[in-house]
Amino acid sequence: MQAAFAAAIDAIFRDGNIAEDALWRAGGLGSGQAVRIVRKSPDEVVGFGASRAVIAAVLIDVRVSEVASPVAGDSVEIDGELFDILGTPARDSLGLVWTCEASRRH
Repeated sequence: MQAAFAAAIDAIFRDGNIAEDALWRAGGLGSGQAVRIVRKSPDEVVGFGASRAVIAAVLIDVRVSEVASPVAGDSVEIDGELFDILGTPARDSLGLVWTCEASRRH
């Protein structure tokens, strides 16, 4: 069963309508490692006392087979845009994909 899910994940990351090429830089340094990523930008509603604000979040999915141990401080370059990885990345329940919170570098 795991092999079927792994094949499905690989198909998603090959699909040019879903995934895109990127450079992953461990520690934010170096020339980078070519990877395929899925970028998601859901809006997040955050409360501040009695007020609420909508903040655009950036989540980046990368396969464990391409980046074994992402950490806060890594960076990702996508089409010339730089993103810094924040916090601790979370692995999916099958251990195939990391979801990393990111912030666009200004």
